[in-house]
Amino acid sequence: MRPRTSDDGPHRQLDQRATPALWGELVARVFALDGVVEGHSQVSPASSRAVFLTDQRDERAPETSLAPGMRLEPVHLHGVDDTSVHLTLPSERGTELVGLGWAEPHQYAEFDTEFMVYGPRDEAELDDVLSVIAESLAFARG
Repeated sequence: MRPRTSDDGPHRQLDQRATPALWGELVARVFALDGVVEGHSQVSPASSRAVFLTDQRDERAPETSLAPGMRLEPVHLHGVDDTSVHLTLPSERGTELVGLGWAEPHQYAEFDTEFMVYGPRDEAELDDVLSVIAESLAFARG
């Protein structure tokens, strides 16, 4: 069963969230990935953490960033009171994840490449969410 998400902004996950410990593990493992650095999201609430690339400041195409026209932001992690992730993926891959019940289209998307991936509820889902984040970073890099 999919988590409930908001009908109004900001787009957030309302239930079935990661525990604080699991969310902390997600954050730690994302920022341990090669070639990323943490920053303030340019488009999400202050509790969110942007995932920026160390080797690429500019987007190769607007649909690869959650903040088109600004610093490339392919992923941001929402805070511990939400635990979902917004990211960009090729449209077909995102649609596949929606069909599998892992994601939904971003509520305020400018492109069909923007998705919300639900926060992990256990260690297995944590690995899956990290894998999707890695896909998003690869998509941003081209």
